[in-house]
Amino acid sequence: MKTDLTDTTSSKINKALVLGRRAIGTPAVGMVLTLVIVTDEENAYDALKAANEASREHPSRTLVVIKRVSRSPRDRAKARLDAEVRLGADASTGETVVLRLYGEVVDHAQSVVLPLLLPDAPVVVWWPVNAPSDPANDPLGALAQRRVTDTYAAEQPIQELTARADAYTPGDTDLSWTRITPWRSMLAAALDQVVCEVTSAEVEGEEFNPSVELLAMWLADRLKVPVRRSKSAGPGLTSVRMETSSGPIVLDRPDGSLATLSIEGQPDRAVALKRRETAELIAEELRRLDPDDTYATALRFGLERLDEEAATTAPENVVDTVAETVVDTVVESAPAPAKPAAKKAPAKKAAAK
Repeated sequence: MKTDLTDTTSSKINKALVLGRRAIGTPAVGMVLTLVIVTDEENAYDALKAANEASREHPSRTLVVIKRVSRSPRDRAKARLDAEVRLGADASTGETVVLRLYGEVVDHAQSVVLPLLLPDAPVVVWWPVNAPSDPANDPLGALAQRRVTDTYAAEQPIQELTARADAYTPGDTDLSWTRITPWRSMLAAALDQVVCEVTSAEVEGEEFNPSVELLAMWLADRLKVPVRRSKSAGPGLTSVRMETSSGPIVLDRPDGSLATLSIEGQPDRAVALKRRETAELIAEELRRLDPDDTYATALRFGLERLDEEAATTAPENVVDTVAETVVDTVVESAPAPAKPAAKKAPAKKAAAK
């Protein structure tokens, strides 16, 4: 069921939601959270499709905020709000409201969104593209308990990653971090199978992919060993090699789908490590709405402590790592300050899987 509202208000949108639920025979609200998607017209379809698929696991009220560009001074002076209310089969298992803001109301999106939030339910704000430099201080981000960005979609991903570290606030997260969850789990499981000391590591992946940097910083922070960041043709992350006292441990994924885990003294094993769709990434983030301290610690480790040419800039701690150091990936630890490091990258419009 779809209802189009032109030049409307938040009050009229709420009434349309109530009438729509009655019309389809579900007067009760069974949503568990409010997901606010802040995007542009170009990326709205893909973002909403991913949110609808994720809503099968997390029924939610999805508010899509699209800020339209006014081309003339007359249009910029006139504020207008158009809305499209979707219920039932058109909104998967939740409720969807597509908000198009024109004119001066573009600068006051929070006043439009606030009356539409579900009462007593957590709020998550997701920027598929064009995320603010400080999500927590953004007017819409201030309404949320969890703020999701994607540095891969930024024009300069690595520089954006540094900005995220400088402005980090508990509740911030990034899909570039979510993409490496299977890698972290697999590496932790590999180290759990052998008793050894890790002396160094190397992370290989395509250029301008912040997931590679995040995985390298996570390893360097957890293992307290030198970690080298190397470039490859991709796709995405392609290989992680850890040198240990018992021989090398290598996790190699050249095709973006099937990986090979090699441990000294054991036969090679094929493991499924497929690159995931955006819907799967969002669904994973919605499972946990408390602050991700592991992400914060890895993010603030500092890009300048990674060396792409040689592993010479890791922490000066004594190497005393065993398997248990990396198995517990959610141990809370105090974040360390990071110094900015910039790197230019080509423009990207949509998030990579």
